[in-house]
Amino acid sequence: MEFKMRFSENILKLYRELFQKTYVHGSYSEFHISDPKFRTIHKAAVRDRVIHHLLHRALYPYFEGRFIYDSYACRKNKGIHRALSRFDVFARRVSKNNTRTCYVLKCDIKKFFASVDQSILKNILEWHIDNKNILWFLRQVISSFHIVRPGFGLPLGNLTSQLLANIYLHEFDIFMKQGLRVKYYIRYADDFVILSENKTYLEELLPNIRVFLSDNLHLSLHENKVSIQSYASGVDFLGWIHFPYHRQIRAVTKRRILKNLSWYPRSETINSYRGLLKHGNTHALQKQAGLVFDFLGF
Repeated sequence: MEFKMRFSENILKLYRELFQKTYVHGSYSEFHISDPKFRTIHKAAVRDRVIHHLLHRALYPYFEGRFIYDSYACRKNKGIHRALSRFDVFARRVSKNNTRTCYVLKCDIKKFFASVDQSILKNILEWHIDNKNILWFLRQVISSFHIVRPGFGLPLGNLTSQLLANIYLHEFDIFMKQGLRVKYYIRYADDFVILSENKTYLEELLPNIRVFLSDNLHLSLHENKVSIQSYASGVDFLGWIHFPYHRQIRAVTKRRILKNLSWYPRSETINSYRGLLKHGNTHALQKQAGLVFDFLGF
């Protein structure tokens, strides 16, 4: 509201700073959320968020045309539900319509946003972008933040961070698809899965994955979140447990839903959970939650 009250003046000042290259990205305000995982969000000032939108609008069309098909985070016409559907398609193909054993290698990159090497990211951007003005703006945004070590990290909260994360991990995507020739690979942000009928093949991929991430992107896998499971035993991916003939929600999510609906929930909360539950086999849970809906007249 304060920015809009003097909108023309603020925009003109911002334009002059960009034109004269005197613009300096401001500091961040910090707050925490639990969704349910505890996360620290860093929010930029309004004037800086204008720059974030400007950069995103300029860069997204170029990089969107270069990202692999099976990268699903923070992209138009992608998202979690399309990633879940793609997982089901891959699982049916690998298992030959559930007539053969399908194994799934599931990995998570450790503290991804805090671990991004800003110098590597800048080099990647320079390889793609020849506009010196845009590169200068990007350097101001990227260098404006660090969590623990100077030169490392992207803030959870910037619109540009979503795009820059995909640009950074696109290098890994290309390695997986062109270097290792992995056919059934899906990535959503810093989570990824690989499906195969050969468990040994998945085990042999792991050392190559670790070396590439370490040597080229200065990243590492979260060892406690690396697993190889059979599809028939249930694979936990993007909040759902996947089985050959059904998909069920995590037990911890189920408990949280029932807790949040137990005492006068808002209509927005009810509709949100309704939207979530329709994407899996959740009849029993919907029946339990339906008692709350009926009581409230929804």
